[in-house]
Amino acid sequence: MASASSGPSSVGFSSADPGVPSCASSSGFNFLCCGVSRKRASGIKRPMASEVPYASGMPMKKIGHRGVDSSGETTYKKTTSSALKGAIQLGITHTVGSLSTKPERDVLMQDFYVVESIFFPSEGSNLTPAHHYNDFRFKTYAPVAFRYFRELFGIRPDDYLYSLCSEPLIELCSSGASGSLFYVSSDDEFIIKTVQHKEAEFLQKLLPGYYMNLNQNPRTLLPKFYGLYCVQAGGKNIRIVVMNNLLPRSVKMHIKYDLKGSTYKRRASQKEREKPLPTFKDLDFLQDIPDGLFLDADMYNALCKTLQRDCLVLQSFKIMDYSLLMSIHNIDHAQREPLGNETQYSVDTRRPAPQKALYSTAMESIQGEARRGGTMETDDHMGGIPARNSKGERLLLYIGIIDILQSYRFVKKLEHSWKALVHDGDTVSVHRPGFYAERFQRFMCNTVFKKIPCLSRPSVRQRGLRHARQS
Repeated sequence: MASASSGPSSVGFSSADPGVPSCASSSGFNFLCCGVSRKRASGIKRPMASEVPYASGMPMKKIGHRGVDSSGETTYKKTTSSALKGAIQLGITHTVGSLSTKPERDVLMQDFYVVESIFFPSEGSNLTPAHHYNDFRFKTYAPVAFRYFRELFGIRPDDYLYSLCSEPLIELCSSGASGSLFYVSSDDEFIIKTVQHKEAEFLQKLLPGYYMNLNQNPRTLLPKFYGLYCVQAGGKNIRIVVMNNLLPRSVKMHIKYDLKGSTYKRRASQKEREKPLPTFKDLDFLQDIPDGLFLDADMYNALCKTLQRDCLVLQSFKIMDYSLLMSIHNIDHAQREPLGNETQYSVDTRRPAPQKALYSTAMESIQGEARRGGTMETDDHMGGIPARNSKGERLLLYIGIIDILQSYRFVKKLEHSWKALVHDGDTVSVHRPGFYAERFQRFMCNTVFKKIPCLSRPSVRQRGLRHARQS
């Protein structure tokens, strides 16, 4: 159904994104797949003007739905990335403006299943502005529920709009095998990911439980969902999800890991190792950092408490095969590196300091108040969790649980069964949700992260005696 409210005019962007590289970062994000689709949508028959044809002279390199033509233009379901980014920004601008006219209220069960739809003809309408693309339809899923999620994380509507729609979205080079497209907002706050239909159905069932969990547990390392949308163009459905950005581009990452607590074939491939910032795996971590990473006792306890609660939630939904994505910034290495090697990004000085999304960084996401002034304290955490390696080097850890939409169903049971016949069943990544959660926690809190004892502090009486002597 079309929205009855008039949408705001489009915010500044164009069909071509001048000055923005098609792949602004080599970080291969393996974020979770998700999306919502209540029914098959009737596609738009007319192909988009920016559609790249499958014709001789225009060879396509495809990974799933993602393709790259000979000119280097990225496509997704035959829609160019620039056209998709434009449609996303037009759609989000309209839906946020439309939602602002609706009064705030409690979230009801039926709110999780509402789908709002608006048609964007290229010539414009009384509800939508004219644009440079061919006609498309934009769908918003559970708008009232996701407004609640954004409010829970302290994201104001104007901040959400400004981050996503005031500047061109930046496309990231994805190293994953899913063929998804990843975009990051220019202020580094949000990630937008294209998702598949199967994950969409699972997330739709997950939303009520996700709502309940966030009410009880807003500090979490689980993905934070801010919006689910669908662009219908060229007869295709392109589903997208807006999430928190785990790895800020403004911080140089020195090494990155995808950890499951499994050792069966858990080593980065040679092809992966050739990338500027490879994503290493469990066996690589055990080889590279055999002594683990050391955290202050309070920080360690807060992190492990969060992991325990998050795994309990995932287990209750029979979810498994998730990972802990961890990127490490080495402060000592960074200080020794030439300034020319540092990643440089322009800072928007036109806008006052925004209200950062609550609990969106790794440091803010862990349970409890980690002790200040300990051995890991740095001048600026930059959102990372302070740690040290066995050499005593100062580190910042950027972590989050990803790939949570793996339901332990019959196919996965079969996959585990035949793997267990020829390998140790306890080492393979696909396992029963309860066993998977226990093994995941054990690996993270015993092998990856280690506790160092709190520094002994003088008692009140000792401090008084010391003060008396000095006076």
